[in-house]
Amino acid sequence: MAAPEQLFCWEGDFGLPSVTTDCLTVLAYVQFAGAPLKVHKISNPWKSPSGSLPALRTNQNETLSRPSDIIIHLRKQKYNADYDLSAKEGADSLAFISLLEEKLLPALVNLLVVVDGKNFVDVTRRWFAEHLPFPLSLVLPGRMQRRESERLRLLRGEEHMEAEETLEKELLRDAAECMNLLSQRLGQSQFFFGDSPSSLDAFVFGHLAPVLKIKLPNGKLQQHLQTLDNLCGFCSNILQLYFPRNSAAPASSDDDHVPYKRRKQLLSVVVAMGAMLMYALFTGILSISVQQGALEEPPDEEPETHEREHEQ
Repeated sequence: MAAPEQLFCWEGDFGLPSVTTDCLTVLAYVQFAGAPLKVHKISNPWKSPSGSLPALRTNQNETLSRPSDIIIHLRKQKYNADYDLSAKEGADSLAFISLLEEKLLPALVNLLVVVDGKNFVDVTRRWFAEHLPFPLSLVLPGRMQRRESERLRLLRGEEHMEAEETLEKELLRDAAECMNLLSQRLGQSQFFFGDSPSSLDAFVFGHLAPVLKIKLPNGKLQQHLQTLDNLCGFCSNILQLYFPRNSAAPASSDDDHVPYKRRKQLLSVVVAMGAMLMYALFTGILSISVQQGALEEPPDEEPETHEREHEQ
């Protein structure tokens, strides 16, 4: 019997099984389809076979990173959450997934990473800095912000990026319209297409769950989502049915594990200072001069005293 394929995802927090949209989407689909994967929840993307998360390592020694590619692969392995959809429902599913990526995803990128600096500094960068190993914790948050900024620039254009206030209003408007359409399509149903979840449910959960569960200084998008009771219930229902251990866990707050965080931050500072000192010594930026007389034996010292000084 073949060994199970391996899925690598960011670890969970805030009452969620993972902390990124892509990882949440993939984890939800795996649960919906009943795919027997070995899941590794980690806080170091360098431990992933692709160097990024999520990543699926297949039995054919392929590594897949995009949620759509992972889902297509699982369908080929007969783990298909869309098996019972009609042709029309399949087309509707693709249309709504495209709507999510065009209207809601840019707002999420802006909200957590790009334009809204307070959310990025107080929540996103802080979380990754506290969970990533040193020195990756100093590098990856900034690299992620630059990558997502470029992604948003390609979606919206250079002229929109310069007018931050206008850009934020446009993104919030588009995201709210997308949420309203999703709410209308869901209605009073448990899932978007009947009594069983599909890939659309996985994508919607992946995009909405972070908005619902992560407490942000700028919570405008969260406030709009909270007015749509059926979408909030949809996310909570999936957490309770498919991720019960996470749904029972309280969302993290700023006061959680404060002593541990302070020790970790202090250790990072000490290690960083040590690394900079060693670099300065090896490159010649800093030198240590020792006077010759300091190593000479004092004339009247006892042998024991001389030995102790030499050891120092």
